This record gives sequence, C-alpha cells and structure tokens, in this order.
Amino acid sequence: MQFSVAILSGGKSSRMGTDKAFVPLLGEPLIEHVIRRVRDLGQTATFIVTNNPEPYRYLGLPLYGDVFPGAGSLGGVYSALAVSGTPYTLVVGCDMPLLNPDLLRYLVARAAEQPGDHDAIVPRVSGVPQGLHALYAATCREPMARRLAEGQLQIRTFFDTVRTLFVDEAEYAAYDASGQSFRNINTPHDLAAVEQLLSSE
Repeated sequence: MQFSVAILSGGKSSRMGTDKAFVPLLGEPLIEHVIRRVRDLGQTATFIVTNNPEPYRYLGLPLYGDVFPGAGSLGGVYSALAVSGTPYTLVVGCDMPLLNPDLLRYLVARAAEQPGDHDAIVPRVSGVPQGLHALYAATCREPMARRLAEGQLQIRTFFDTVRTLFVDEAEYAAYDASGQSFRNINTPHDLAAVEQLLSSE
C-alpha cells in the first residue's frame, strides 16, 4: 500500500516563544527527532508542511505551504492531503519526538488489511482522537474542504463525517502501553519532561 508521511509544522508556537520545530532536545532540533523516527516506515515520500520554508531547507525534504493559512489543525491536514501523491498520508506533528515507528507501521497495516474501507485511521487517548498522529486516505480531501469552507477548523470534529476507524489503548498497547507516542512539546516544561525521559532511557 502506497503512502506518504507529512510532518506538519504550521503552529504558532506561542506557548514556547519560538519555533518549536527547532527547539533543541538533547542537542538536536525537535524536527530532526521526528524525521529520524519516521524515516523507515516504508513510505513513498516524506515532506513538510510549513509557511516558513527557509529554515527547513537544510533538511533536504520537499516543503509545501498551507493551502488555507490560519485554518487550524484541519487546514494543516488538508494541506498535506492536497499535495500528497499517494492514496494514503500519515500525518504527524513536528513537535512529537517520541513517535513510535512500530505503532505508525501498525496504523498503515490496519489500512492495508481492508483497503478502501476506511477514510481515516486514528488513535485515541482516553477517547480523544489524535488527529496529528493519524493516517488519512485521499478520500478525506473533499469532506475536509467542505468543513473548512464552513469555518470548521478543529480536526476532532471532522471524524464523524467520514469512515473513521478508531484505534484505542487496548489495541495499541503492544506498541506503546503508556501512550508516549502522542506527547507533543508546547512549553519549556514539556520539553524538560521529555528530555528527562529520554535521558533516562
């Protein structure tokens, strides 16, 4: 099954005070941790969605801007699907340095089991969909465009409009029992906590 990996880097990083993607974690920018963890998932392509491409050029990955700047998380995912050249796109955030490659491969495998049966495959934590750690089919583009046209920008409210397969804790526990994959870095406190976690491994 062909899929691409899209790394979203379009947030304002207001709580961090600087562009989160380049905040150092153990001496390495956050986005480089993310790229390393998604490097060998079997994807056709990997690209970054950002409205500030210049600082990212050294990474050597294709860079694309938001189709609808300022359109929130749903707009970011839509932008990824709009430029993806594969039937499925695995979307992750640039601030998720604890991504688990085996869990990501599992999401892809779930889609491959029943190709065409689901528009989105989305993990949940305590019932909350993790929309920036999810696999989307190209069939999501039109319903996303309609939601955006209506001013509905939250990704969590989108999943009821398409055929979504939710993956809950009991199903992904074999890969990530503690749910660390879904941790993102929003504040200096978050950064310190993850740094301590990685240092103890």
